[in-house]
Amino acid sequence: MRTFDLTPLYRATVGFDQIADLLDRTLASEASNTTYPPYNIEKTDDDAWRISLAVAGFADDDLAIEVKDRNLHVTARKSDEDETKTYLHRGIATRAFERRFHLADHVRVTGASHENGMLHIDLVREIPEALKPRQIAITKGQTTKANLIEEKSVN
Repeated sequence: MRTFDLTPLYRATVGFDQIADLLDRTLASEASNTTYPPYNIEKTDDDAWRISLAVAGFADDDLAIEVKDRNLHVTARKSDEDETKTYLHRGIATRAFERRFHLADHVRVTGASHENGMLHIDLVREIPEALKPRQIAITKGQTTKANLIEEKSVN
Protein backbone atom coordinates (compact mmCIF):
# COMPACT_ATOMS: atom_id res chain seq x y z
CA MET A 1 0.00 0.00 0.00
CA ARG A 2 1.29 3.44 -0.88
CA THR A 3 1.08 6.36 1.46
CA PHE A 4 1.44 9.95 0.38
CA ASP A 5 2.55 12.78 2.63
CA LEU A 6 0.68 15.93 1.64
CA THR A 7 2.44 18.12 4.23
CA PRO A 8 4.55 19.94 1.59
CA LEU A 9 1.33 20.81 -0.23
CA TYR A 10 -0.07 22.41 2.93
CA ARG A 11 3.17 24.36 3.51
CA ALA A 12 3.59 25.61 -0.04
CA THR A 13 0.06 26.72 -0.87
CA VAL A 14 -2.44 29.19 0.50
CA GLY A 15 -6.16 28.87 -0.10
CA PHE A 16 -6.04 25.36 -1.53
CA ASP A 17 -6.95 23.62 1.72
CA GLN A 18 -10.11 22.10 0.24
CA ILE A 19 -8.18 20.41 -2.56
CA ALA A 20 -5.62 18.99 -0.13
CA ASP A 21 -8.41 17.81 2.18
CA LEU A 22 -10.15 16.15 -0.77
CA LEU A 23 -6.94 14.35 -1.73
CA ASP A 24 -6.42 13.26 1.88
CA ARG A 25 -9.99 11.98 2.15
CA THR A 26 -9.83 10.15 -1.19
CA LEU A 27 -6.53 8.46 -0.46
CA ALA A 28 -7.68 7.44 3.02
CA SER A 29 -10.99 6.04 1.78
CA GLU A 30 -9.34 3.90 -0.92
CA ALA A 31 -7.94 1.59 1.75
CA SER A 32 -11.31 1.05 3.39
CA ASN A 33 -13.38 1.20 0.21
CA THR A 34 -16.11 -1.41 0.08
CA THR A 35 -18.05 -2.43 -2.97
CA TYR A 36 -21.37 -2.92 -1.19
CA PRO A 37 -23.84 -1.76 -2.26
CA PRO A 38 -23.00 -1.27 -5.93
CA TYR A 39 -23.87 2.17 -7.28
CA ASN A 40 -23.83 4.33 -10.40
CA ILE A 41 -23.32 8.06 -10.76
CA GLU A 42 -24.77 9.46 -13.95
CA LYS A 43 -24.79 12.97 -15.34
CA THR A 44 -28.35 13.88 -16.27
CA ASP A 45 -27.72 17.50 -17.30
CA ASP A 46 -24.92 20.08 -17.31
CA ASP A 47 -25.47 20.77 -13.60
CA ALA A 48 -27.44 17.69 -12.51
CA TRP A 49 -26.54 14.15 -11.47
CA ARG A 50 -28.25 10.97 -10.26
CA ILE A 51 -26.76 8.47 -7.83
CA SER A 52 -28.37 5.03 -8.11
CA LEU A 53 -27.72 2.40 -5.45
CA ALA A 54 -28.75 -1.26 -5.71
CA VAL A 55 -30.62 -1.86 -2.46
CA ALA A 56 -32.50 -5.09 -3.17
CA GLY A 57 -34.23 -6.45 -0.09
CA PHE A 58 -34.52 -3.11 1.72
CA ALA A 59 -37.83 -1.38 2.34
CA ASP A 60 -38.27 2.40 2.37
CA ASP A 61 -38.28 2.38 6.18
CA ASP A 62 -34.89 0.60 6.24
CA LEU A 63 -33.18 3.38 4.24
CA ALA A 64 -32.06 6.82 5.41
CA ILE A 65 -30.58 9.71 3.41
CA GLU A 66 -29.02 12.67 5.17
CA VAL A 67 -26.96 15.66 4.04
CA LYS A 68 -24.68 17.31 6.58
CA ASP A 69 -21.53 19.38 6.11
CA ARG A 70 -21.56 18.88 2.31
CA ASN A 71 -21.60 15.10 2.76
CA LEU A 72 -24.39 12.85 1.54
CA HIS A 73 -24.87 9.87 3.89
CA VAL A 74 -26.93 6.90 2.71
CA THR A 75 -27.50 4.26 5.37
CA ALA A 76 -29.53 1.08 5.57
CA ARG A 77 -30.46 -1.04 8.55
CA LYS A 78 -32.48 -4.17 7.94
CA SER A 79 -35.23 -4.93 10.42
CA ASP A 80 -34.85 -8.10 12.48
CA GLU A 81 -37.71 -9.99 10.79
CA ASP A 82 -35.25 -12.28 8.91
CA GLU A 83 -33.91 -13.74 12.18
CA THR A 84 -36.87 -16.13 12.40
CA LYS A 85 -36.32 -17.56 8.91
CA THR A 86 -34.15 -20.56 8.09
CA TYR A 87 -32.25 -20.25 4.81
CA LEU A 88 -30.83 -23.10 2.76
CA HIS A 89 -28.93 -20.55 0.66
CA ARG A 90 -28.68 -16.83 1.31
CA GLY A 91 -27.27 -15.01 -1.71
CA ILE A 92 -29.07 -11.68 -1.39
CA ALA A 93 -26.99 -9.43 0.82
CA THR A 94 -29.17 -7.34 3.08
CA ARG A 95 -26.47 -6.38 5.54
CA ALA A 96 -26.40 -2.89 6.97
CA PHE A 97 -24.32 -0.34 5.09
CA GLU A 98 -23.29 3.28 5.10
CA ARG A 99 -22.19 4.99 1.88
CA ARG A 100 -20.87 8.57 1.85
CA PHE A 101 -20.51 10.98 -1.04
CA HIS A 102 -18.75 14.34 -0.70
CA LEU A 103 -20.73 17.09 -2.45
CA ALA A 104 -19.17 20.09 -4.16
CA ASP A 105 -20.13 23.66 -3.32
CA HIS A 106 -23.70 24.60 -4.21
CA VAL A 107 -24.75 20.98 -4.96
CA ARG A 108 -27.94 19.99 -3.23
CA VAL A 109 -30.19 16.95 -3.16
CA THR A 110 -33.47 17.60 -4.97
CA GLY A 111 -35.16 14.27 -4.32
CA ALA A 112 -34.92 10.53 -3.87
CA SER A 113 -37.01 7.59 -5.04
CA HIS A 114 -36.95 3.86 -4.32
CA GLU A 115 -38.28 1.54 -6.99
CA ASN A 116 -37.52 -1.98 -8.22
CA GLY A 117 -34.67 -2.44 -5.73
CA MET A 118 -32.91 0.76 -6.79
CA LEU A 119 -32.53 3.91 -4.71
CA HIS A 120 -32.20 6.98 -6.93
CA ILE A 121 -30.90 10.26 -5.47
CA ASP A 122 -31.12 13.35 -7.67
CA LEU A 123 -28.63 16.20 -7.25
CA VAL A 124 -28.36 19.62 -8.84
CA ARG A 125 -25.81 22.44 -8.69
CA GLU A 126 -27.44 25.79 -8.08
CA ILE A 127 -24.95 28.62 -8.37
CA PRO A 128 -26.11 31.79 -6.57
CA GLU A 129 -26.76 34.83 -8.75
CA ALA A 130 -23.90 36.72 -7.11
CA LEU A 131 -21.41 34.08 -8.32
CA LYS A 132 -22.70 33.74 -11.87
CA PRO A 133 -20.83 35.58 -14.63
CA ARG A 134 -22.55 38.71 -15.85
CA GLN A 135 -22.05 41.08 -18.74
CA ILE A 136 -21.15 44.70 -18.04
CA ALA A 137 -22.52 47.19 -20.53
CA ILE A 138 -19.91 49.49 -22.07
CA THR A 139 -21.05 53.02 -22.74
CA LYS A 140 -19.40 55.22 -25.33
CA GLY A 141 -17.86 58.52 -24.23
CA GLN A 142 -20.29 59.25 -21.42
CA THR A 143 -19.48 59.62 -17.78
CA THR A 144 -21.90 58.51 -15.15
CA LYS A 145 -22.99 60.50 -12.10
CA ALA A 146 -20.88 58.26 -9.85
CA ASN A 147 -17.75 59.18 -11.82
CA LEU A 148 -18.57 62.92 -11.64
CA ILE A 149 -19.09 62.76 -7.87
CA GLU A 150 -15.76 60.95 -7.40
CA GLU A 151 -13.94 63.48 -9.60
CA LYS A 152 -15.37 66.46 -7.64
CA SER A 153 -14.49 64.94 -4.26
CA VAL A 154 -10.90 64.26 -5.35
CA ASN A 155 -10.32 67.78 -6.70
